[in-house]
Amino acid sequence: MLSAAAVTPLAASEAAMGLAVAALVGLAVGIERQWSGHAEGPDARFAGARTFFLLGGAGGLAGVLLTAGAVALSAVLLGGAALLVAAAYVLASRRGSLDPDGTTEVAALVVLGLGVVAGLGHLRLASAAGVVVVLALNEKSTIHEFVRRIDDWELRGALQFAVLALVVLPLMPKGPYGPLGGVYPQSLWLLVLLFSGLNFLGFVARRVVGVTRGYAYAGLAGGLVSSTAVTLNFARRSRLEPDAGTGLAAGVVGACTLLVLRVTGITFVLNQEAGWALLPMAAIPLGAGVILTAWAFRPGTEAREPAAEPMTPPTNPLRVGSAIRLALLFQGALLVLAWVRSEFGDPGVLPLAALLGLTDMDALTVSMARLATDGGMIRLAAQAIMLGMLSNTVLKFAVAVTLGTSQFRRLAGAGLAYLGVATLLALLLI
Repeated sequence: MLSAAAVTPLAASEAAMGLAVAALVGLAVGIERQWSGHAEGPDARFAGARTFFLLGGAGGLAGVLLTAGAVALSAVLLGGAALLVAAAYVLASRRGSLDPDGTTEVAALVVLGLGVVAGLGHLRLASAAGVVVVLALNEKSTIHEFVRRIDDWELRGALQFAVLALVVLPLMPKGPYGPLGGVYPQSLWLLVLLFSGLNFLGFVARRVVGVTRGYAYAGLAGGLVSSTAVTLNFARRSRLEPDAGTGLAAGVVGACTLLVLRVTGITFVLNQEAGWALLPMAAIPLGAGVILTAWAFRPGTEAREPAAEPMTPPTNPLRVGSAIRLALLFQGALLVLAWVRSEFGDPGVLPLAALLGLTDMDALTVSMARLATDGGMIRLAAQAIMLGMLSNTVLKFAVAVTLGTSQFRRLAGAGLAYLGVATLLALLLI
């Protein structure tokens, strides 16, 4: 229970500002309710712009009273306003012609709460939350359409991700455990969440474009998950569908360009200093890839390629098992990197990075971002990531020219060679 000692009294000017913000938040919500027609006509709800303005002010006054130690008076004011809202909903629901939807009444309770927040002095929080509330109320049709388009696979994936993030993550111990820097279980699980989120994003993107657009767009979306897998799958498919070679090659180029963006983004998330060191190097192959992708996706290309096959929904869009294996691979790579650095010094890191890049760029990226803990190691980490990207491009070039048809080999091979040269130039020049 709040007491007088729980809060600090506000100055008169601060209290006035809190009341003003609270009332304006209520007014904004009330204007939206009245503009949308919920406050007028035979089926009008209980509140319009003026009533919401007063409700916001009442919440703000309750917050100011809390700061002054008048907890009982604040509770009476809030309780009375909440009872008024509840009574209005009961009366409205008994009118047979009126939809029992309680959005307006719930919005009124939210306005009261945000008024209290503003009255307590948290003006930015109340203002930002108020804007979000008005936006959510105004975008009713958009939100309903979005909900209608969600299928069972997407809903299940979102719920599973919530369990992984909100239930499993807090139970993970922090660590460290073991030698060579140790194992941090909670950090490993954060990586599982990161890669599961990327997998889910890739699934949604492929679902959106895979059934209506060509292989080029499907490959670009698949690059969110694995550009190597896209290259392998599309090289094999080029033998089954020789006429689709152009679209399949464009998909490979798009996926490999997206790899540069994904690697740079992951590095920034895990280590901003390493990310800034990587950015000038990555900008060269990224710029080259964007130019090449723009040319491959130029207007008219889509019309010349067949539509991608509908994607069979996976049993788990998050690919949690794959994310866990990737996190374990990262931990193994981190331990090996720590051992190599202790035995051979920094020069031993680059050959190992080239080897890791052949197997998994994400594991290499995470390992180097975590290993770059001092200024001398940051640039080496960026160089190791770029070297791994180069070896990964060489591997995909070999896959494309070995498994693909002549048309696919010519186009995809040329694109991958172009990206490889740009990556090599970045390593040599920066």
